[in-house]
Formats: sequence, C-alpha cells, structure tokens
Amino acid sequence: MADGMADQRGFFDLDERYAALSKAGDPLERLPSVLEFEIFRIGLEVALNRSDGAKGGRPAFDPVMMFKARVLQAVYGLSDAQTEFQILDRRSFGRFLGLDDGDRVPDETTIWRFREALVRAGPSGSPVRIVRHAPEN
Repeated sequence: MADGMADQRGFFDLDERYAALSKAGDPLERLPSVLEFEIFRIGLEVALNRSDGAKGGRPAFDPVMMFKARVLQAVYGLSDAQTEFQILDRRSFGRFLGLDDGDRVPDETTIWRFREALVRAGPSGSPVRIVRHAPEN
C-alpha cells in the first residue's frame, strides 16, 4: 500500500464492513429487535444511584450500554478482561453496544465496578428488580 490514498479510510468503508457483518448473520444485530434494552434504563439508574456529575470527573458510561456488556459476558462466557478485549477487537460487539470507532471503551476495572455496583445495590440491582422497573408497553 504505497499509495497514500490506500491508507485513508472513510465512512463508507465502515458502512461496508457493517453490511458484511449483517449479511453474514450477526446474531448480536438481531438481539435488540427481540429485546428492547432501553426499558432497563430506569431500573439500572435506580440500582446504581449515581450522582449527577456536578463534582466533575470523567462521565460515567451509559448504564444501558454497560448492561449490554454484561449480556455479552453472559452469552459468551467472558471475564472482565476478555470483555474489554473483545469490545476493542470485534466490530460486532462495538456495534451491539452502540460504540463507534474512536469512542471510549470500558476497561476491565470499569466492567467489574459496574457488576459490583449492581451487587451492592442488593435487591434493587437484581435483574428481576431492574425488569420490574421497566415500563410496560
């Protein structure tokens, strides 16, 4: 690839990769059509009881995105470190989580802390309680 243009990637290159993933039958692409993850937001926010961020610091990752990362861990039997690696490595994982190239990716410690925060929340952090806080359609 001596040609300088060959090193430049554009929006359509990424679009073509996602189209190829879809054509290959990416199972993670179908999951959100079966399960609307956004319905878990209220339950997650209640369980996590995060501050409003007024003190500053790096913004927390979206709780629904982190919950989806936990789904990936359960489905694929991944450790926290493996989850971080797979999110970085696999376009299908990034797309499932709603991450674009260049977006921050949760590291293994962040993934661990999210899980522990749900455990510390006790019953309010249980998946059953989170589902109960989901609005009915």
